Amino acid sequence: MPELENFDLVVLGSGQGGKQLAWHLARSGKKVAVVERRWVGGSCPAVACMPSKNELWSAHVAHVVRTAKPFGTLVEGATTDMRQVRRRKQDMIDREIALHLDAYKQSGAELVMGSGRFIGPKTLEVALNAGGTRRLVGNEAVVNVGSHAAIPDIPGLEQARALTHIEALELDTVPPHLIVLGGGYTGIELAQAYRRFGSRVTIIEPGGHIMGREDEDVADEIARLMRGEGIEIALNAKPVTVQGLSGDAVSVKVATQAGERTIEGSDILVAVGRIANTADIGLDKAGIALDARGFIEVDERLRTSAPGVWAIGECAGSPQFTHVSVDDFRIVRDNMAGGNRATSDRLVPYVMFTDPPLAHVGLSEVEARRRGIPVRVAKLAMRRVLRTEATDEAEGFMKVLVAADDDRILGFTMIGAEAGEVMAAVQAAMLAELPYPKLRDAVIAHLTVAEGLGPLLEGVPRRTQGSALAA
Repeated sequence: MPELENFDLVVLGSGQGGKQLAWHLARSGKKVAVVERRWVGGSCPAVACMPSKNELWSAHVAHVVRTAKPFGTLVEGATTDMRQVRRRKQDMIDREIALHLDAYKQSGAELVMGSGRFIGPKTLEVALNAGGTRRLVGNEAVVNVGSHAAIPDIPGLEQARALTHIEALELDTVPPHLIVLGGGYTGIELAQAYRRFGSRVTIIEPGGHIMGREDEDVADEIARLMRGEGIEIALNAKPVTVQGLSGDAVSVKVATQAGERTIEGSDILVAVGRIANTADIGLDKAGIALDARGFIEVDERLRTSAPGVWAIGECAGSPQFTHVSVDDFRIVRDNMAGGNRATSDRLVPYVMFTDPPLAHVGLSEVEARRRGIPVRVAKLAMRRVLRTEATDEAEGFMKVLVAADDDRILGFTMIGAEAGEVMAAVQAAMLAELPYPKLRDAVIAHLTVAEGLGPLLEGVPRRTQGSALAA
């Protein structure tokens, strides 16, 4: 039995928040070990955020080339070389791995590659990838194990060897017909990408509209844009059975309001949600409680039920974004040092990297209605933003929610070019609790997309016109 090795901090999982915390504490003189089963740096730089956006950009370039004629550039016979798409993505991943290894070396934190599980309070046993076993115990411990794609219990789906986002980013050929189970953010991003690479694409969504967390007008606009590129979207379609093998031939029988229908394709991608990686890692032996969904129970300071143990990122039920994991790191870092930071007061934005992208921060109309918050709503079509006259990127709209009883901006949604960058400006105004007329009347550079915030905010109804709930 290997001897216990003592550390100031042991971290299980090398995701964004956990590695940042490890590097920070190691640079300050702490003895730190990070246990990682497979991906140096976690899933974001290896199989998730960065690789997916890398391939989405390749798809964007393919689309620009094929639609260049109206802009005066003639391109004949353009095709997509998926091997080169994959090679470009892998080159980026290799650079990220090198950067991460250097960060561990420079900080002094030790990266332990192997499968770790708790065998007692703050104590990990690690089956090393290179062979052998180590036992690590920390004065404090952090769980940062992330999540994985959910595979629904549909007869035949497991046997079909369906793709998740991980396998979809490893394809070196263009699927003739890609079937996507799930109309959420990941499914839509990859559906558009593969449509632009040259695939026929069908999205199967059990609900009444895609992106069920969004306002209906937002979901409808994205659906219109996807259909405009030739993507079929089957709504209110519940998968019943799957037959065949992904990569060869596959069919999905779905139940619809009009009866059963069979959708046939070549490949099938599952994008229906995430499951925390909390099974079989000994959390019970460490006294770490889980909630009913299998996520680690934490308080607003990210403390678990076990003394001296924290949880960061998706496994702790935090919103499933890398930038939230970074904020989790800041919260745990400061609280470890005696501070009192919490997750309850943060304003979390997100971007879906379709083309055009969807960006959102704060309240939606649905949320405002559910919470009984009266708001004033203004909306501006992107075609009214002068920048789009020059670029022809006129699809989408901006929408803002302003408090009915004062002038605070409570929410912002945008579908349009540079949506994430424009949203960041609105988010800054929200964080500062800036009255919306201050942003409305700001001198914003011409000819930018952000210039559209002026006419958008001009459309906010006056308070004297009444304060109805969001409709």
